[in-house]
Parts: sequence; C-alpha cells; structure tokens
Amino acid sequence: MSDPLLSVRDLRKSFGEEEVLRGIDFEMDRQDVQVLMGPSGSGKSTLLRCVNRLSEPDDGTITVDGEDTAAMDDDDLRREVGMVFQTFNLFAHLTARKNVSLGLRRVRGFAKSEAEDRAGEELERVGLADQADSYPAELSGGQQQRVGIARALAMDPKLLLFDEPTSALDPELIGEVLAVMRELADGGMTMLVVTHEMGFAREAATDLLFLDEGRILERGPPTQLFESPEHERTATFLRRLTDLEAGQHG
Repeated sequence: MSDPLLSVRDLRKSFGEEEVLRGIDFEMDRQDVQVLMGPSGSGKSTLLRCVNRLSEPDDGTITVDGEDTAAMDDDDLRREVGMVFQTFNLFAHLTARKNVSLGLRRVRGFAKSEAEDRAGEELERVGLADQADSYPAELSGGQQQRVGIARALAMDPKLLLFDEPTSALDPELIGEVLAVMRELADGGMTMLVVTHEMGFAREAATDLLFLDEGRILERGPPTQLFESPEHERTATFLRRLTDLEAGQHG
C-alpha cells in the first residue's frame, strides 16, 4: 500500500467566534475522486481553501504526497495542488492562451513560447483549441470555466480542487464543464470536488463526504450514501438535491 496522496488530520478553522471546521479527518489515494457535499455553511469551501492554503488552518495537519503543506512555499504548493474556482477568476485583459500560460511562466519558469505551446495543448484538452486567442468577455460562462480548468491542469498538479465549478453557470452550460471533469476522472486525475451535481457524484466519485456543521457526518461510496445512508440528515439532504436536479432536468 502506498501512502495517501492527501492526508487531512484534525483540521480546525474558525472565523472570529464561529468554528467552521471542527476536526476534519480524511485521506485520498491517487486517482480518487472525492465529492464534498453538505448544506451552505457546513465548511466545504473552507476545507478546500485550507488544503491549498488560501486560508490558513488554526490547527491540524495537511500533507500532500507525504509533505506537510505548512512547510511548503506558495509556489511549490501551487505546483502540487491546482484549484478551479466558482467564479472563473480569469484576467479580462488576457486571452485564453495567456490566462493559461501565465502560471507556467511565473511559477514554473517556462519560457514564453514554451508556456504558450503548453497552454494551447491544455485548451485543446478541454475542447477550446479554437478559442485560444479569445478574451474572457468573448466566451460563454462554460467556456470561461473550461479555461479555468485548463489553467489548473497546465501546472501538472497531483491534486485538483474544484469549488462548486458549475454553480455560476446557466443550466445549459453546466454539462460541458461536467463532461470535462468526467474525462479527467476517467483519465486518473485525483480530484476533490465541492458540488451539488448529483449525476456527477453518482457516476464519477469514488467517495462522497457529507459535511454538516464543520464535521464529516458520513463518508462512503456513492451507492452507499444514496441508497442506505447511516444518518437521516444525509438522507434528507441527498433526497432534496436529487429531487431538485430531477426537476431541473425534467
């Protein structure tokens, strides 16, 4: 057995008097796709932000590939752990190609031509080879999010974090982003995903983690949590989401 790629131990985080994460423990092996679910305010996004140190934990340890993230400098951590945000976070004045190549030049030290070649490859990977020279304002929300995914992939991370990557999209654009994510999962990318997309969770996840009030209330394979959850809280939450998704697609 190899060591886990990601290990989170007794992770705690408060904002003022509010304790948002209350002793989170879990691991991820290589090629796992774990989906974080839970009501608003349960700590899902804060957990992601602690993993890549956009938010500093108050206590606990996080290791990536055996290395404590607290001992890593920011550039090293960005190379190991990529992140796809809810709101794209693209630079409006840069083309898709330049948005993707920027990190390669600044963090990885690629020459301009090498970075732009690599950016072109990653844009092709997410189905946007023909939009490489378009600016964000010329792209749909789904296309912008796929540029965000290409930007994260270009760094060749060991772990990719997704923070509700489809929640800012119109319903008809969600599918194109989920299709890219499914392809990444099928290709062996290790992914930790915050999402309310039940179809993706059922089809792509190796495990679901249900967070409630800053704790992991329940964890297991999708079939277990959807069909025979241990907690009524989990069952109620998943039933509501499933009904909501059925209504949207009905």
